[in-house]
Amino acid sequence: MNLKQLEAFKAIMSTGSTIGAATRMGLSQSAVSRLLSQLEEHLGFTLFLRKKGRLMATPEAEELLTEVAGLVDGMQRIQRLADEMRVGRSRKSLLKVGVPTSMTQELLPPIVAEFLKRHDDIVVELLTGAYDVIERAVLDRSVDLGFVRLPTEIADFDIEPVLQTEGVCVMPVNHPLARHACIDVQHLRNVPLVMLGRQRALRTELNQIFRAANLTPQVRVEVHSVGAACSFVAEGLGVSIVNGLLASHFLHLPIVIRPFRPALPYAFGLAFRADEARSPMVTAFAEHLKQRLNPQNA
Repeated sequence: MNLKQLEAFKAIMSTGSTIGAATRMGLSQSAVSRLLSQLEEHLGFTLFLRKKGRLMATPEAEELLTEVAGLVDGMQRIQRLADEMRVGRSRKSLLKVGVPTSMTQELLPPIVAEFLKRHDDIVVELLTGAYDVIERAVLDRSVDLGFVRLPTEIADFDIEPVLQTEGVCVMPVNHPLARHACIDVQHLRNVPLVMLGRQRALRTELNQIFRAANLTPQVRVEVHSVGAACSFVAEGLGVSIVNGLLASHFLHLPIVIRPFRPALPYAFGLAFRADEARSPMVTAFAEHLKQRLNPQNA
């Protein structure tokens, strides 16, 4: 058993797949699968069952996770400290934050930059992915806090609500639907769509809306972030229904945004492990993030 095998196990538990773990670790999928097989062989029992192409953690894997996560985090901190000592840098605290991928493109950089100006003793590490990935990352201690959609898919978090918004319709600037002040689902009959991936909560809700309207969505492109959706819309490949908060940060693209009906409400919050006290560093960043995302929280 070695650290790389444990890191692969922790990454698979956090992302839910060998593909996600490979992306996080910077390895190939086959390399991650090989590390997992080696770990299972050493332990003498199976950590994941494969059902319909998906990995399902066994009870043994769930039981191991807490100990493995603590060990991996500790070893990574030692490696990071050794790296800093080798190049003569002073030790800095590491703040790990989980956020949707689209937040890192426009919304989050100025927020983090402002925070770091006042906290030059902190290094911020971002983990990005879908909301379910972020939730698992909070649970397995891959991040100190996560920006999540409410209600969460996993229970037992300590949650601090941040803001509410609605889904909006995004389209190219010259699209025929741009003449409407508000887009009803009926406007989307036979209209090419850029849709978020089928495993997203929003996609499930949208499919329900289309079924209720007796419409079949004409999906042309599937993506996995709001930023990607807006970029494909800007290329004229269709229209999209996405989170209004994130969409508003891509107006530098040749797109327009319209309200969408029926309404798709969103609530967002910060998720923390309920069984652990927060450090002053985590608390300070959480307050800063809440204030910048929603000044009414100040």
